[in-house]
Amino acid sequence: MEDKDFLQFIASVKKMTGIDLALYKEAQMKRRLTSLREKRGYNTFAQYFDAIAKDKEFFYEFLDRMTINVSEFFRNPGRWEVLENKILPRLAKQSPRVKCWSAACSTGEEPYTLSLILLRKKMDATVLASDIDEGALAKAKQGVYTDRSLQDCPKDLVTKYFEKDTLSYRISDEVKRKVTFKKHNLLAESFDSQFDLIICRNVMIYFTEEAKHELYHKFSRALKPGGVLFVGSTEQIFQPQQYQLETEDTFFYRKMV
Repeated sequence: MEDKDFLQFIASVKKMTGIDLALYKEAQMKRRLTSLREKRGYNTFAQYFDAIAKDKEFFYEFLDRMTINVSEFFRNPGRWEVLENKILPRLAKQSPRVKCWSAACSTGEEPYTLSLILLRKKMDATVLASDIDEGALAKAKQGVYTDRSLQDCPKDLVTKYFEKDTLSYRISDEVKRKVTFKKHNLLAESFDSQFDLIICRNVMIYFTEEAKHELYHKFSRALKPGGVLFVGSTEQIFQPQQYQLETEDTFFYRKMV
């Protein structure tokens, strides 16, 4: 009975939002959503669905729990150094204007990290940043962060591009201007094309193997020949050749020509 209740919840969410929870790892997803449902005092997923369908605050809370919005500037700093010193210089030679996409960008730390690097390198580039969670995108557009989010951000960049309030840091309009935010469902919607760089980090771990396989194909098709997919530190792609990709550096995959 309990499984039937959860399966009906999955079907109802897909019908209402286009989000297919069946493409996420079931044990992790079910555990998180059961905890949230019980916290809100509902005995069944049917009751909980009725609540999120009627209450926007509950719905955004559900999305937030589902997408795990945890991010920091320059997360895994060594990989960003490789991007800045090895990957971007090559891409700049390939394209006079580098077209970038931060997919599943959460609350904006990742695309703004890229924007900071592009400003430091004085590169001509566009940055699209997308996420399924409108609440996370709203926070990203505000550009206000705690000192914890900035712990790995180089101090000179913090001084130059952030304004400190009592309890937070506000990112400058100069950094914001490089980034365009957009709501987008990776698992259900089509992708733009001709990207030089796609960053998708620390989100694939939540998807089933079948969903990951399909996404890697879609990312590959969205890249220019020679373009790069940058993934998270737990998301190494085994046999990248099946997606017309080859390893350029650890966690960086170049689209084969």
